[in-house]
Amino acid sequence: MAASAPTVPGAALRNFVRNGGLIRWLGRGGAVVPVLMLLFVLVTLIIQAVPAIRFSGWGIFSGRTWNFGAQYAPPVTSDGLTHLAGEKFGALPEILGTLATSAIALIIGVPVSIGAALVIVERLPRRVANVVGMFIELLAGIPSVIIGLWGALTFGPFLAHHVSPWIASHAPDVPVLSFFRGDPGNGEGLLTSGLILTIMVIPIIASTSRDLIRGVPALTREGAVALGMSDLECARKVTLPWIASGIVGAVVLGLGRALGETIAVAMVCGVALGTLPTNLYGAMITIAANIVQNLDTAITDPMDISAFAELALALMVITLLTNVVATLLVRRVSGTAIPVGRGL
Repeated sequence: MAASAPTVPGAALRNFVRNGGLIRWLGRGGAVVPVLMLLFVLVTLIIQAVPAIRFSGWGIFSGRTWNFGAQYAPPVTSDGLTHLAGEKFGALPEILGTLATSAIALIIGVPVSIGAALVIVERLPRRVANVVGMFIELLAGIPSVIIGLWGALTFGPFLAHHVSPWIASHAPDVPVLSFFRGDPGNGEGLLTSGLILTIMVIPIIASTSRDLIRGVPALTREGAVALGMSDLECARKVTLPWIASGIVGAVVLGLGRALGETIAVAMVCGVALGTLPTNLYGAMITIAANIVQNLDTAITDPMDISAFAELALALMVITLLTNVVATLLVRRVSGTAIPVGRGL
């Protein structure tokens, strides 16, 4: 029997490419790379944060004092860890500041964004809608340092002179709403930071919601109107439920921007380390703002760097938990039935 001809490597490679093998391998690689990057960042932060975790323990999440210690005094050793005398890390104000500013951004930004998207798609003429949509997308592309500078020089003082005094004087003096009373400040603080983040998340949520609303079949909306629904009922019971899972994704994108925003918040928050604001206008700080403001101070002390790694790890965990919750919400609303008919 004659021996079979040896396989030509070039022919095997061409068959591999022609049969889609290369595309499959590239797809698998593209799917694995983000996971590896996430694991690499997570593992690096954990390794860097281990000394601070041993030094501060769980107290970093409940303490309010962030002290870099005596910078010019000789280091001391306690529990096998070398650190500066008087060094103490408590990140509760930073964590609460991050969550509070992001909450303000979503409370104001989500209704405004969805309302803007509905108006652009269903009310404005096509040419005007295209122009407004272009400006929204341009707003999303403005560097955060420019928005922060505008907030520090123009928007913050405007709030301090014209908006905050009115809110503080008209807010009821009751236990919860008394948080809105107090000294309006000088334009730096929680309210300004939250509104700056609102301006930054609105383009993300509005642009995504606009594209989602455009994807709703016109016959579905027209049928709802024909069955007796008003425009408001059609939007509330047909259009928005149709794109509910997409809106949740858009909100999560905006929340991710708000949680991780750094330089803009650092320019308008007032940078109050270890201080919780007593009213809506008080100075505060976020996790990201603390890192960017004080990294140059900590660069010479390994324990400070480790503490910042622990802060970054906490911010990363908050972001990951947010995405997990968003995924569960998307799964819950994906199969929502759409009501049809007035009164349902």
